[in-house]
Order: sequence, then C-alpha cells, then structure tokens
Amino acid sequence: MEQKVALVTGAARGIGFATAKLFLEEGWLVAALDRDGDALGPAVDELGQGASALVHDVSSPDQAQAAVAAAIEKFGRIDALVNNAGVADFGPIEETTFDRWRTVMATNLDGVFLMSQAAIPALKKTRGALLNIASISGLRASTLRVAYGTSKAAVIHLTKQQAAELGEYGIRANCVCPGPVRTKLAMAVHTQDIIDAYHDAIPLNRYGSEREIAEVIVFLCSDKASYVTGQVVASDGGFESTGVGLPALRK
Repeated sequence: MEQKVALVTGAARGIGFATAKLFLEEGWLVAALDRDGDALGPAVDELGQGASALVHDVSSPDQAQAAVAAAIEKFGRIDALVNNAGVADFGPIEETTFDRWRTVMATNLDGVFLMSQAAIPALKKTRGALLNIASISGLRASTLRVAYGTSKAAVIHLTKQQAAELGEYGIRANCVCPGPVRTKLAMAVHTQDIIDAYHDAIPLNRYGSEREIAEVIVFLCSDKASYVTGQVVASDGGFESTGVGLPALRK
C-alpha cells in the first residue's frame, strides 16, 4: 500500500510543526508548507526523511494551486490537508484598520478556502480529509480579537459547509479549536496576570501543549475517525465551557 500523505500549512513552527512531526511518527509522508522559507528549511531538516518543504503563501490563489500541485508532484497523492497557517492581530475594534482586518482574513480565512479548493480534486481520489484549525476565539468572543476571532468563527462555518457538500465524495471535513497553548510566542507576550487568569479560568488549570493539539488533528485525519465529519472540536482544557473572557484582558 502507498503511504498516506498529509499537506500541513504553517508547518515551520508551533502546532503545524508538531502536527507534521506526529504524522511522520504515524507513518505518513508530509508536505510541510510555510511562507517563511528561512524557518521552514531548518524545520524540515529536523523533521527528517519523509518530509518535503513547500514555500508558498496560502493567501494567494496562484500559490495555493502551486502548493497543491507541488505536493502531488512530490508524493503522487494527498490524503489529508491540514489548514493550520494563520496570523494574529490583537487590538481594540476602533484601532483595527481595514488593512489590518484584511491581512488577518487573507491568511486565516481566504487561505483555508483557497487551499481546500485547490486540494479537493486530489482528496476526491483518496477519499481524504480536510482539517481546519480555528480557535477558541472563534467559539467565544473576547476583547481585542475582532479580526482574529471573526476569521476563526468563519473557518468554523466554512468547515461545516465543506462537510455538507463534500461528504458525497467521501471527503471528511472537521475543525479543531485550540485553547491557550504554551507556545514560545504565547509565553513571550502573555503577562503573569494573564497566565494566572488562564490557570483559574481553564478547568484543567493549565495551558495545552502543541503536541496535545496535534494528537487531535492527526486522529481526525486518520481512519479511526472515518465516520466523523462536520465536527468542531475544542481542544482547550474545558475553557470554552466556562463563560466570558478573562478579567485580565478586560481591564
């Protein structure tokens, strides 16, 4: 049997890198995509055999098509597309310019649409899986996230549209909404007040890890989830169940 192939966007770091690594551990081949070529090269070197680097920008229609074509040229098939690439821009509504709004939407929403659309023909052949990464911010509103949260809420609904329309081809579409994750970026920008507030607001009393999110992603792309589609899974330590945003962010 041919090895399964996952195309993972935003794979140079964070959840994308952890997901690519876990796919490889599970015996898949990985097309690792990121627009940051300087970061992607060392990441793919670390991933090792079975991973191939694709330097493309998912927000560009032409580059999205080219990325999918390159993955198929390299591996011959695509069994799962993980739309993980994303950007964050936090700030008050009245300070969010249209340029800032469009920058977020271009990657977080347009990129998911464009990559998915480009990959559909390949996924039809393998009866494969679409896995979109949204955010807890797409499920529950919070301050300073007007563009980011709205983009992720749209990804959640896009996932349901994909599941409804593509199921007849055997393509499954699901969405994972990470809660607070202990990434290098998060730890660099979260104050101690925010860290303490997350501890108090999350039922499991801690941040998640990149690996924990990757475990959910890879499961939903696998045959073990063969009857799961159109679902939105919050991998968030129970945060979504606990109410409104953090007091530390609402001052």
